[in-house]
Amino acid sequence: MSRWIALTLLPFAFDSFATPCPDWPAERARNELEALSTQIAQWDAAYHRQGQSPISDELYDQARQRLNDWQTCFPTQTTTPANPLQGAAGEVRLPVAQTGLNKLRDEAAAKQWLAGGSDLWIQPKVDGVAVTLRYQDGQLHQAISRGDGQFGQDWTAQARLIEAIPQQLDDNAELILQGELYWRLPGHVQARDGGAGARGKVAGAMARKQLDRQTAAQIGLFVWDWPNGPDAMSERLHGLQQLGFTDSAALTLPLHDLAAARHWREHWYRNALPFASDGVVLRQGQRPAGSSWIAEPPQWAAAWKFPVAQALTEVRAVQFNIGRSGRITPVLQLQPVQLDGRTIQRVSVGSLPRWQALDVRPGDQVAIALAGLTIARLDSVVWRSAERTPIAAPNPSDHHALSCWRATPGCESQFRARLTWLSGKQGLRLPGVGEGTWSKLQAAGKLDGLLDWLDLSQQELAATPGFAARSASNLQQSFASARQRSFVQWLKALGLPPSGAAPLGEDWGSLAARNAQQWDGFNGIGATRARQLVAFFNDPEVLALRQRLQAAGVQGF
Repeated sequence: MSRWIALTLLPFAFDSFATPCPDWPAERARNELEALSTQIAQWDAAYHRQGQSPISDELYDQARQRLNDWQTCFPTQTTTPANPLQGAAGEVRLPVAQTGLNKLRDEAAAKQWLAGGSDLWIQPKVDGVAVTLRYQDGQLHQAISRGDGQFGQDWTAQARLIEAIPQQLDDNAELILQGELYWRLPGHVQARDGGAGARGKVAGAMARKQLDRQTAAQIGLFVWDWPNGPDAMSERLHGLQQLGFTDSAALTLPLHDLAAARHWREHWYRNALPFASDGVVLRQGQRPAGSSWIAEPPQWAAAWKFPVAQALTEVRAVQFNIGRSGRITPVLQLQPVQLDGRTIQRVSVGSLPRWQALDVRPGDQVAIALAGLTIARLDSVVWRSAERTPIAAPNPSDHHALSCWRATPGCESQFRARLTWLSGKQGLRLPGVGEGTWSKLQAAGKLDGLLDWLDLSQQELAATPGFAARSASNLQQSFASARQRSFVQWLKALGLPPSGAAPLGEDWGSLAARNAQQWDGFNGIGATRARQLVAFFNDPEVLALRQRLQAAGVQGF
């Protein structure tokens, strides 16, 4: 009931992940489709043949959808990934086909599906691996993997070690049960804990030739259907209850309308269950006899998944923001994507070394999540573009605490960060002055040095694009108020390194006269910080700023 159904889901696009057609020439389109097709085939092989999960189901589904979208955009390209179930078939024929499920893309699709049925039911969509259990004369006769829906692997030996799978039932008729083997997670809340790698743990365990008892004890069973059971759902559930499958019966509930479906979907998403789950399954109580089922999604059941925790999106550009102290932070400009009701268009990589390690470039597809439900977070590069765009990253040696005091080429970002710090709450607290103000003045060529704004008149500001007469007047008054700020405020605005408990006095000369040993003598200042303070008071650019402030009549300089 998880990745094995992905191939059947392609017609159900996610509106949140809809992307425009790439503007690619034919050769690049062919290369990109082949690269993604190859990547999907590798994921399929790892999952179905080795019991490994190198990618989450939700990202896998989105990648499949992305390939489908690209094939629609470039119909002349015939590259198609192999059937994900290719190679998954075993040697044992399933007594009843495993059908898989179609996936409803949103609430509107769920409403439409519910409108077409009667005798409706809902249950959690357990995030595990599908299994068929066959009992004869009350004894467990076979346990068979999902396989390709018709033939699966013989898991009987492993099943005999799993306590959650009854070895004997109080019913001598032939019973065929379909369900999900899951990793036990007591108190698991999907909205908080995510998938927790639970499905991969079960898949890996069942792929082993020998299953140890400690691992077997971690595996639970949720029976989601009884293909050769009674016709009525209520009778099937009663029968499962009598046979000991109490969780399966207790978590399959009658459903009257969309409001009830929405309620249970939200409830199971945000409240504890003993397993990971990735949505709900909507079912019609009446369905054809199991003998007529085929390995294709039926009309009488469908999956309505939970909101995705990770969204797949394309990197449009890589930007390098350089902070006041010279720290370089790569930022990815993204194809806009919806995540938990928010539109995400950019995400920080965190640091230059991390960007270098990831080697993420325009055209790459990345996984985005929300950290703390508010801040976009880059989780991983899901796959790389076939065409690697060269990127010239800033040289870290060019940017440090005493670089970029002027708007010289290559210094634009750090210089603007200095200005923003200077006018912000850490510095002079200039009313109505922020990054936007500095950007407009820079664009107009009004700022070559950090303090050029001190000499701008109201008339000059009013003549600058982006400033009307009133805003120019307010801005000039704000600039003028800077001259009244205290000496200590000005020091911090210029970027004085943290000075611990050292007294800053009332004038520049006394501070500049201190050597490293003297600075190191104050609490909160070590040898490294002491050297930074000495370097600050002796830097030629900083000394030039001091002279500028001295000429402007600012106290202490």
